[in-house]
Amino acid sequence: MAHTPMILDGKALAATLHDEQAKKVQALAPRAGRPPGLAVILVGEDPASRTYVANKRNACRKVGFHAPEYNLKDSTTTQDLLSLIDTLNADPAIDGILVQLPLPAHVRKEEILLRIAPDKDVDGFHPANLGRLVAGEPGLVACTPRGIITLLDRAGIPISGKHAVVIGRSVIVGRPMSLLLLNRDATVTICHSKTPDLPAAARQADILVAALGRPEMIGRDYIKPGATVIDVGISRGADGKLKGDVRFDEAREVAGAITPVPGGVGPMTIATLLDNTLDAYLHHTGLSSP
Repeated sequence: MAHTPMILDGKALAATLHDEQAKKVQALAPRAGRPPGLAVILVGEDPASRTYVANKRNACRKVGFHAPEYNLKDSTTTQDLLSLIDTLNADPAIDGILVQLPLPAHVRKEEILLRIAPDKDVDGFHPANLGRLVAGEPGLVACTPRGIITLLDRAGIPISGKHAVVIGRSVIVGRPMSLLLLNRDATVTICHSKTPDLPAAARQADILVAALGRPEMIGRDYIKPGATVIDVGISRGADGKLKGDVRFDEAREVAGAITPVPGGVGPMTIATLLDNTLDAYLHHTGLSSP
């Protein structure tokens, strides 16, 4: 009899979350006198970035956010961008500011991200928010890791007391993911390109998070039977199909639960961006969630 893991359907859960978000906006906006506001800044013409921004804009419209979009030329300077962020930081109708990455090479990315007010940093990249996460205090958390926690919780997959292995140590996914799992009482191992015998380290995991950005590197020899496998990677193969970091057909033979690519972690990232914006909106308006 073929083994059938639980498929963690991020696309379906994101649709549910968008319905919940729309109901919250309908309940809160009349009391606040305005809807939540998310400003989205895109610099240049990168096709992938344009697609991501369009998806975020559509999600914002679906749930009733005020979502002004700033499409800036490739030639935009660091100072131009800093001035726009200063304006948005001071705008009471804006709860979140999202600068779509990557930025053109001549723009000083670190300076830009530092300029966003921490209470409007809905990407969760500001050192103040990362520091709150390290301290286990409430703050705005990077969208992909927070979305993964939501996916695990809604699927009823326990985190407390489990051994989680995170492959990847980026500030966007790996490090905040590790901290979120630790704050939920998992025992956490962080692995990366210098980890000796990576498959053996990965096989310890009850929850394996693959965020290393290497297409289809993770095979069945990395996976403990029955483990939950979260595939954060996404890249386009020579055949034009989207691939994750995990060899899905192999992994599904041993995993207890697994995210597909596409349709797993990606939709949760956008849904969580909206959740972060709602949290910032509640903070700015002094309202409590309905």
